[in-house]
Amino acid sequence: MDLAPLFARIEEADRGIRPQVIETPLDRSRMLSDELGIDVRLKAEHLQPTGTFKIRGATNRIRTLTDAERARGVVTASTGNHGLGAARAGALAGCPVTVYVVPSAPAAKLAAIRSYGAELVVVDGAPLDAELEARRQSEVQGKAYVAPYNDIETMAGQGTVGMELARQAPDLDAVFVCVGGGGLIGGVGAALKTLSPRTRVVGVWPEASTCMRDAIHAGAIVASPERETLSEASTGAIEPGSVTFPVCQAVIDEMLIVSEAEIARAMRRIAIGERWMIEGAAGVAVAGLIQAAERYRGQKVAAVLCGRNIALDLFQRAMQLAQD
Repeated sequence: MDLAPLFARIEEADRGIRPQVIETPLDRSRMLSDELGIDVRLKAEHLQPTGTFKIRGATNRIRTLTDAERARGVVTASTGNHGLGAARAGALAGCPVTVYVVPSAPAAKLAAIRSYGAELVVVDGAPLDAELEARRQSEVQGKAYVAPYNDIETMAGQGTVGMELARQAPDLDAVFVCVGGGGLIGGVGAALKTLSPRTRVVGVWPEASTCMRDAIHAGAIVASPERETLSEASTGAIEPGSVTFPVCQAVIDEMLIVSEAEIARAMRRIAIGERWMIEGAAGVAVAGLIQAAERYRGQKVAAVLCGRNIALDLFQRAMQLAQD
């Protein structure tokens, strides 16, 4: 696959999303480095203003709209984090935002979305049902749709994480990324394959939700069962025809699956060693790194800590699971 057109958009996004989106630190984890025998770097996306990398894609998508489109407002769908990013980006751009969510979306995230002035519409069903209804309503209402992953500009915004990684650590041997719809790893992978082709792009999935992995194995987007997981931010089926699918096929070098216990233990290690309370999706990336540690001894690797927006009761459940 020719990644040049996507990379060009990522370069443009890297310039265009500032200062609304910060360049997050890439910090060395002394604890993990010492324990694993690897030079471990943590990409601190949980320090974004909304607590997650999703602000990048939403900001870039809204940035690329015309003045008339922004004035009409936009529609999106989210399990929480993307809606929060879109709500903030819309507020800063003077663009009304309507977010379609499912009843299971975390209450704290919904409250945060409302705090930016966005309108919430609850759709009964699974996250994909909310996405399909939001797309339908965008057509009915004549408003632009801000996709959580299935949009080239959204993926380009997420890809700015890869631009930053290449600047901050051009000698990275591997980067570990939690995979949901593929927007983050697709964008990061496209940037790194262009700027640092020696860097292996490792996709990590919670065993309870492996939609993109199943699609890559099948060579086509297929139905994939999902169960409840600590990584609730990465759940949801992939839309048919998603632009992220061929990109993920092209850029992912290695695929790992981690258990709920591994996710919980990774979250606990970050809480103890770094004093950061990260969400389950971020724990997935760290758990994958820990699982693959033997193969990467003596090398420099990074894990993308994609967010911190986790309900306290869910975090406490993870800490209990980590100790069982």
